Amino acid sequence: MAFIQTPNASASEKTTSMYASAEASYGYLPNMYRAFGHRPEVMECWAALLSSIRSHMSLRRYELVTLAAAKELKSSYCMLAHGSVLLREGFTSDGLTAVVNETEKAPIDAGERAIMTFAAKVARDATSVTQQDVDGLKKHGLSDAEIFDVTAAAAARCFFSKMLDALGAAPDHAYMERLEPNVRKALSVGREVERPLAPSPSRGTSQ
Repeated sequence: MAFIQTPNASASEKTTSMYASAEASYGYLPNMYRAFGHRPEVMECWAALLSSIRSHMSLRRYELVTLAAAKELKSSYCMLAHGSVLLREGFTSDGLTAVVNETEKAPIDAGERAIMTFAAKVARDATSVTQQDVDGLKKHGLSDAEIFDVTAAAAARCFFSKMLDALGAAPDHAYMERLEPNVRKALSVGREVERPLAPSPSRGTSQ
C-alpha cells in the first residue's frame, strides 16, 4: 500500500497505540495510519493541529474547504475520506457529485462556493491570492478570523495530502465497498482506490 515498508503494530509503544486506536475508530487499520507508522508522534501532532483548526469552524465548512483543497491537490484519499463525511452529514450522492464537479446544481450557497474557490486557490498557488480574493470573502460575511480559519484548513491539507501521495498510500478498500460507483468515480481524482487483498497465510496483516 506504500512505497516504503510500513512497520507492524509492535514497532514501538506509540505505533501500537496509534494502530489500535485507529482500528477501534474505523473497524480496520487505514493506510494513512500505516504510512505514519514510523513516526506516530507526527500523526499525533497533525491530529492536534486539525483539532485546533476545526474548533473554530462548522463541520460543514471545514469539510467543504478540505474537499476543495484536496481536489486541487489531486488527492483521491482525502477526497474519498471527506466526501464520505459530507454524505454522512446529509449530502446526497447527486448533491456531492455536483459539488465536486462544480455545477450550478451543487447544494451550496454563494458564500460556500466562494470559500471553496478560495481554498482551491490557496492549495494551487498561495502566491496568487490577492487582497481582492480576501475582500470577496468578506462580502459574503466572513470575518478576518474566519478567513484565517479557511486558509489554515486549506494550507494544512497540503501537508497531509502530499505526504500520503508521496509515500504511495492508496485510498482504503473500504471506499470501494461503501461508496456508490458514480460517487467513487467523482471523488477519485488521483490514485486509484485500493482493492481488498485475497487472504494469504504468508502475508502479515500489518504490511
